[in-house]
Amino acid sequence: MRKTERHAVQGANSLWQLYRTVSFWKVLKNVIVIFIGRYTPFFPLKNWLYRTFLRMKIGEHAALAFMVMPDILFPEKIRIGNNTIIGYNTTILAHEYLVNEYRLGDVIIGNDVMIGANTTILPGVTIGDRAVVSAGTLVHRDVPAGAFVGGNPMQIIRLSER
Repeated sequence: MRKTERHAVQGANSLWQLYRTVSFWKVLKNVIVIFIGRYTPFFPLKNWLYRTFLRMKIGEHAALAFMVMPDILFPEKIRIGNNTIIGYNTTILAHEYLVNEYRLGDVIIGNDVMIGANTTILPGVTIGDRAVVSAGTLVHRDVPAGAFVGGNPMQIIRLSER
């Protein structure tokens, strides 16, 4: 089960009420910083931008590949460990806007994790240290430390014997 906070809304769907939950100016700033970061080929600069302007927690030597898309609305809810690689075009979400509610959840990615290209990570998920997530995976629940997971829906392919 993912760890999310649920917030009910009245009237129009929750996405229509977006700016009641997050400031327009925060979203605009985040869009600009993420746009620059997605195309920046220099990991130290990208990590500095995300740490400084988005308040993401990013460990030493973490590498977010070209076109990685962190959450635009709540990037401060994302934590990435040391020496972790996040592959091309991966999306990391810390929010879900549904018809009658929206949900927020921290995304915690451990140390020495490898996440393949085109993966989607949903809010409220923890990925343990030394885990490997294959390309194209929908991470909809926690990943144990040392596990190799993949698919849609995500399945555990192998657990580490450590």
